[in-house]
Amino acid sequence: MNKILSLLKQTSWKNFLFLTIAGMVNAFGVTIFLYPVKLYDSGISGTAMLLAQITPPRLTLSIFLLLFNVPLFLYGLKKQGPVFTLYAVYTVFIYSLSAWVITDVLPVDVTIASPLAGTDLLLCALFGGVISGIGSGMAMRAGGAMDGIEVLAVIFAKRIGITVGTFVMAYNLVLYILCGIVLHSWILPLYSIVTYGAALKTVDFIVDGLDRAKSAMIITVKPKEITGALTKEFGSGATMIDAVGGYSNEQKTVVYFVVNRFQVTRMKELIREIDPRAFIAISEVADVFSQNL
Repeated sequence: MNKILSLLKQTSWKNFLFLTIAGMVNAFGVTIFLYPVKLYDSGISGTAMLLAQITPPRLTLSIFLLLFNVPLFLYGLKKQGPVFTLYAVYTVFIYSLSAWVITDVLPVDVTIASPLAGTDLLLCALFGGVISGIGSGMAMRAGGAMDGIEVLAVIFAKRIGITVGTFVMAYNLVLYILCGIVLHSWILPLYSIVTYGAALKTVDFIVDGLDRAKSAMIITVKPKEITGALTKEFGSGATMIDAVGGYSNEQKTVVYFVVNRFQVTRMKELIREIDPRAFIAISEVADVFSQNL
């Protein structure tokens, strides 16, 4: 009992709220756009969709989602931690419950066509992928997960000598090939790859942020002048780090500065005006929590 209370203290009601919304959103994308026209999601979700379509009607999508995902999350408890496992199991439960409500309770016909996109496979693939991607991305941002494939990858990828990303890609490739063999058609599996691509890109946007910034590492001998000019121009602070040139062995300073993508050109112009020999390395930043460095 004490362990359970201790675990609950580490969680957040806001995260549970986001995970609830995430599960409902994902279920909407899958059951309204993908499942009716036999397009397939990726990972364990896609596997559950395939099995639900080739097994007796009493074995529903919701049952397979719980049957495969929950044991995987519990199996990965040691690697992922109890808080993540709790969040992930809760998310899958909401996803499964919402899918059951949409397909079996609500007066919505999802048996032969999408209620919103009809039988247009491209529309179903794109909107189904984007909406399910939003749900998966929200789950990740709230500390959980929608699908056990990542846990499966973490557990087995290293054992067989490949990366987690390669494992996930290989799993989905095998899944879509099996779908093509079972359906005796490659049209739906190919459209499912479109779904996978749309979902993957959407997850990146949700997890990493829609408004990505740029960070600049400026190696210069005039750090105070550059820092002053950048701060005055853009109204945000910069960080100065002492450094030594590896080739010249001269004392230099690294100025770390973050701008949005529309300010990059002006930033480079200012730096060149002050120190034409400054070395500038620009990288993409997913999320900025504070610009006052």
